[in-house]
Amino acid sequence: MTIKLHCFGESGNSYKAALALQLSGLDWEPVYVDFFNGATRTPEYRADVNEMGEAPVMVDGDVKLSQSGVIQQYVTDKSGKFGGADRAEAYDVMRWVLWDNHKLSSMAGMTRFLMNFLPEQHRNPDVIAFSQGRLKAAYAVLDAHLKGRDWIVGRDVTNADLSCCGYLYYPEPFGFDRKDWPNIDAWLTRLSEQPGWKHPYGLMPGSPADRA
Repeated sequence: MTIKLHCFGESGNSYKAALALQLSGLDWEPVYVDFFNGATRTPEYRADVNEMGEAPVMVDGDVKLSQSGVIQQYVTDKSGKFGGADRAEAYDVMRWVLWDNHKLSSMAGMTRFLMNFLPEQHRNPDVIAFSQGRLKAAYAVLDAHLKGRDWIVGRDVTNADLSCCGYLYYPEPFGFDRKDWPNIDAWLTRLSEQPGWKHPYGLMPGSPADRA
């Protein structure tokens, strides 16, 4: 049975789940969520897809899951990939996924939205500057950790990598320039060279160009 992922291309959190599915080799397909026209705020979406009113949502037969980290773990349990080589690595993978959700992706997603998708008159420069400061601190942690490493945990791609990269391939400006962070830059290049990798706008339906 084909796994369905309710997602949209602009969503870095959706990308985390989509990329895990894509690189796992599992049979899956995207289901477009028209986020920018309010799809996730409708009573129908909350009743039928996700009561939290968010994407991504994965449906595999009778299994329905939301939250990218949970979906990634499901992919790991089903495919045997991305979970770490042993129990110690598995805990370390979880540590980085939780760090990313709290310190990196949460701030990157909000800052990118404020700078690119919110109407210009509502873009508060003080809020944006604060968020970019928090992001700079997170980039510094990740860049330092990646010095001398190919991957965040262990010797292969794990959910730590697939989570932390979630917003870092997007072209819209939000205070991240790869050239400023050489270890992150090299890591993103390595990840993009994995068989089956696709850019978020190539992996999932929906992009700013569609609304231009």
